[in-house]
Amino acid sequence: MRIIPAIDLIGGKCVRLTKGDYTTQKTYNENPLEVAKSFEDAGIEHLHLVDLDGAQSKHIVNHKVLEQIASKTHLKIDFGGGLKSDEDLKIAFESGAHQITGGSIAVTNPSKFESWIKKHGSKKIILGADCKNEKIAINGWHEESELEVTKFISDYVKKSVHYVICTDISKDGMLAGPAFDLYQKILEQEPSIHLIASGGISTIDEFPKLKEIGCEGVILGKAIYENRISLKQIEQWILQN
Repeated sequence: MRIIPAIDLIGGKCVRLTKGDYTTQKTYNENPLEVAKSFEDAGIEHLHLVDLDGAQSKHIVNHKVLEQIASKTHLKIDFGGGLKSDEDLKIAFESGAHQITGGSIAVTNPSKFESWIKKHGSKKIILGADCKNEKIAINGWHEESELEVTKFISDYVKKSVHYVICTDISKDGMLAGPAFDLYQKILEQEPSIHLIASGGISTIDEFPKLKEIGCEGVILGKAIYENRISLKQIEQWILQN
């Protein structure tokens, strides 16, 4: 199971929100590259980089930060937030993204998202399935749809999606544990997908259960920044697994 720390960006700074609410913004570091390098030094190979300015603006904003981290570390970066157009995607990949995550676009413009899968391949395009009460939420989590998360994922599996990041918004930033039952439900229905758990990770003791369920990766943010999980613990986990 891959360990994937998250860096969320507002104004080029490393921040965290609670349940996606921008009024809860807390800045942890003004230098995202410094944070990324600390992850790499701990043996971490992957990074989830989220452009929160982009999510609000509905176009890519923090691509310079992406470029800086991609050019000065060996981290494989999946980048998301506000990717709506072919030009946004082009900028993200040219700036060094290893993969991109599309969430709202997969709901509001499925033909566009499908064209990205066909053009770039299913290894490069991640489906972002962010949900609340098992219903898909879009546009920076401000809008809840009527789409059931399990059906949403299944429909895209039929369209060759392999990688899915599923965030239970009610868990995000709460440090109260991830949505184990939801992930189990998804994997029982679609056992072939690479499911990446996101939201609510609070201790390293949750890693074995996520691995046992079958999650291919886990994204964690606030647990690191609030010192609930140390980089030394993550380093040990990676060495032992």
